[in-house]
Amino acid sequence: MSNTFLRNMSLFALGFVIFARVGSAQSHVGAFDAQVDIGHVRHRGSATYDAKRQAYVVAGSGENMWGSHDAFHFVWKRMSGNFILSTRARFLAAATEPHRKMGWTIRASLDSASAHVTAAVHGNGLASLQFRRSVGATTEEIKSADSLSDPDAVIQLERRDGRYFMSVARFGDTLATTELTDVTLPDSVYVGLFVCAHNDSAIERVAFSNVRLTTPAPADLVPYRTYIGSRLEVLDVASGNATVVHEYQGSFQAPNWTRDGRALIYAQEGHLYHFGLATRKPTVINTGFATNNNNDHVLSFDGRTLGISNHVKEDSGASIVFTLPATGGVPKRITARGPSYLHGWSPDGRWLVYTGQRNGDFDVYRIAAAGGEEVRLTTAPGLDDGAEYTPDGSYIYFNSARTGRMQLWRMHPDGSAQEQVNNDAFNDWFPHISPDGKWIAYLSFPPDVAADDHPFYKHVLLRLMPIDGGPSRVIAYVYGGQGTINVPSWSPDGKRLAFVSNSVLP
Repeated sequence: MSNTFLRNMSLFALGFVIFARVGSAQSHVGAFDAQVDIGHVRHRGSATYDAKRQAYVVAGSGENMWGSHDAFHFVWKRMSGNFILSTRARFLAAATEPHRKMGWTIRASLDSASAHVTAAVHGNGLASLQFRRSVGATTEEIKSADSLSDPDAVIQLERRDGRYFMSVARFGDTLATTELTDVTLPDSVYVGLFVCAHNDSAIERVAFSNVRLTTPAPADLVPYRTYIGSRLEVLDVASGNATVVHEYQGSFQAPNWTRDGRALIYAQEGHLYHFGLATRKPTVINTGFATNNNNDHVLSFDGRTLGISNHVKEDSGASIVFTLPATGGVPKRITARGPSYLHGWSPDGRWLVYTGQRNGDFDVYRIAAAGGEEVRLTTAPGLDDGAEYTPDGSYIYFNSARTGRMQLWRMHPDGSAQEQVNNDAFNDWFPHISPDGKWIAYLSFPPDVAADDHPFYKHVLLRLMPIDGGPSRVIAYVYGGQGTINVPSWSPDGKRLAFVSNSVLP
């Protein structure tokens, strides 16, 4: 056999291997364009996607991601501009290698020596913002102040106008953020999940859930005039796993459960929609002349009547509370004055509680469900909002900025015995009481947001706290804010929460 023939056969075989490897990298995996091994790896990596749970398992080998080149398994997507990458992640085997790595990486190319910015959580709990400034340069890092001793980690990596932010936490804790300002990558980059075994003879497997590729609002967006897309999410409270059940390129807000647990009601562009969880289809609810509704709507405890807040042209566009059958019908006006923003219904169906602006001040008011004279329940300076009855009717919980920060409060139904429930560094909104009366789910804005504001398109937290106060834990890390959980969001069985997150959607 001639040397020429052998050489040609070798070239053919090499070409076949390269073709096969590139070809195998082109299959979509969930939200990602493809998967591929980067650099030299002894064992081929893999990635699978569970469509029901919207979760991934990624397996990777590779000696390291360090020095002048990297070796790992990569599940990637091309993205441009600003974006936020977020996931919950954990290794599926007990730690044997302290520097095995998992997380997000942003790369200029699929070359092993590519410039990159990477949020890496190591097997020993170290969280590190690693980066390579140019092709073949030596890797540098900034270590997070937090160590994630628990293998259940939240990992976020954001690109914002040329700056990079790694935010990490043990699931349930608040995030610690590290910033990188002096690395330049192309506008169009490869972004995705990675696993590196740090031992080329081994394969490490990682479970990634709550994976979100978010394109945030542009800087020139005009609040309450222009909007980005909406995602309707359902969170299993016990496991912490959230799944997206519906997406829309425009704005919908404030999901509220029907009493049979089979559907959600949300506000979209002045109308209310009934969203069947089995059919995954929204249908508009007939609200008659009330077609300029905001997101403050509440179902009665028996599920038969829907309270809405509709802007009335004849009242200078002020929000007025109406009620109508939950299946649709002709609205009945309840509040004579506006603006009035509905938030709660008493368990016996007799009373509505709402936020009213009167003489320039926002307070909590109560009115009979059939209409009548309103009763002012709060009088403290500053905004009081988000009032909601406990299932036994013994308390009304609300949020108040009277201390200088927005915090959670409660009072008796007649407005007496007002007391603060929590005291933390966040601005906390919309306390929603679980059906068993044991827990409060609420929304936390960062301290740099004004206490009396709850804007769109911010990094916010959904948190859970015992009904009488005490230590809270994070149950969802969300890009959202206004419209995320403005109304009662618990499922009737108390096992799930519905909320809205936001992203520019294709």
